[in-house]
Parts: sequence; C-alpha cells; structure tokens
Amino acid sequence: MSRNLDGFFRHIAACNTAVLPGGRLEFRLGAQPAGWVQPDLLPVLLRHGMTHAGDSVTLDDPAKLEQIGEAMAREGVYRSHHELFDVWTDMDQPPVARIDRGALPLFGLMAAGVHLNGLVRRPDGLYLWIARRSMTKRLDPGKLDHLVAGGIPAGHTAAQALIKEAGEEASLPPELVARARPTADIRYALDRPEGLRRDVLHCFELELPPGFIPTPADGEVEEFRLIPLQEAYVLVRDTDEFKFNVNLVLIDLFLRTGMIDPATPEGQRLRRGLTGWHAPKTD
Repeated sequence: MSRNLDGFFRHIAACNTAVLPGGRLEFRLGAQPAGWVQPDLLPVLLRHGMTHAGDSVTLDDPAKLEQIGEAMAREGVYRSHHELFDVWTDMDQPPVARIDRGALPLFGLMAAGVHLNGLVRRPDGLYLWIARRSMTKRLDPGKLDHLVAGGIPAGHTAAQALIKEAGEEASLPPELVARARPTADIRYALDRPEGLRRDVLHCFELELPPGFIPTPADGEVEEFRLIPLQEAYVLVRDTDEFKFNVNLVLIDLFLRTGMIDPATPEGQRLRRGLTGWHAPKTD
C-alpha cells in the first residue's frame, strides 16, 4: 500500500519548519538551556530581571517564570490561555518551572501533549474514530482531529492528562481509557505566528468496543465519525483536512500497522522524521 509517500513527507516537512537557532537567542533557566527567544523580545525580558550575555538570555531563578509570564500577558506581549504548563530543560527530569500555555512558543519552550488513536476492529478491517474540531477553536478550527488530543497541564502525567481529556472531549470513562497503551513520542520544531513550537506528542492507542459511541462533552468538538483506516490513510496522504500535528501521529500508526512498510528506506526516513527537533539544525 505504500507506493508514493510524498504526501506523508510533506506533512513532516510542514511540522519542522524551524531552523535552530535561526538567529534566536538561547533561553536559559539557571544554568540549563530551556528554549529559544527572538532578539526583539530582549528589552521585555531584561525589564523583567533576566540577563543577557553573548547569544543567550538567562533567568537565574526558574521559579519566577510563572510570575513573569503573567506580567507579560497583562502587558499584551502574548495572549494568555489561563492554563499552566510545566517547563522542562530535560523531559527525562522533573519540570523546573511553570508558565501559561500561551507563552510556551514565545520562549521556544518544550510543550507536551497527548494524542489517542481510537480504533475499532471489524470483520472488514480497522476503523478509526476521528473528530471535527469546533469552529470556535483558537487553533485550526473545523479541522479533523483525533478522538482525544490535548496539552498536558502542569502537575499531570501523560496518562493522567489522557484520562482527563478523554472524559472532557469524548465522554470516555476512565476505566476504558486506562486500557490505552503508549505507542510513540513524536517531536517537531515548527515556526508559527505565535512563536516557536517545540512539541512532544505522547501517543496512545485504544481498541474500543464496536458498540461504543463517543459523545462531545465540552464544546471543543463538532462531531465524531468512525471511518475505515484506509480512508484516513488517503486523507493524510492527499489532503490537509487533519490538524497539522495529527498527521504525524497517523503516519506513525500507518507505519506500525504496515500500511507504510517501515523496513523500506522511505519508511525509515518517515520514522526518523517523526523525531524532529531532537537534533537541532544550525544556520
């Protein structure tokens, strides 16, 4: 089924537009590099007690980042999401600070999210539950999305966030979501109007009972649809119907199910492409 994979490579390229450092200043929390900021933000950062030396900007006390973020939102530097996210210098270590979700791209900080492939097995093959994003969503309104997807709030693990999002978005009971299994961590570095997104998507898979029907619960989803996995394959390959990062999670699914042969050179390139920003590029 692999054949021409150009449409899949297109999505990976679209999610990895950032060149690092790309003229940015390294943002450090204490002694550790944490992100990247544009030079034109420097006067604001210095006004809030950060220091500038060479090609880096440093906040000596990471605990002050949350307060600084709140002040910058009040000043109109960015639009607050009124939701705190953890801040890491290394995702294998505990977080070192918290900040409003809306400020993460401004500082080029790592952000974590969860995505769930909700699958149904039928006699004629695998089916995938997909969502249509509400037209009121701030990002990519009306696009197709996963059954469950969302950012990980401060203080939550990926598994906890998945249960929370699944209940809020699709009315999935916690005992059902607890059966989801982790499948991949996907990374990318993307230039967006709001700044530099360095995202890590913790991907999960859950086989749902054939009779289960998800129900929109929080107004973020217009509708849910169950489609053949083959239809999802064509949509990802040939269109931009899905929200930008959902395409990457589905490419991983196609590789794992053999719809894209992971052993071919093209399959191996796609797999490497899903690790995006892990190896920063230079100017």
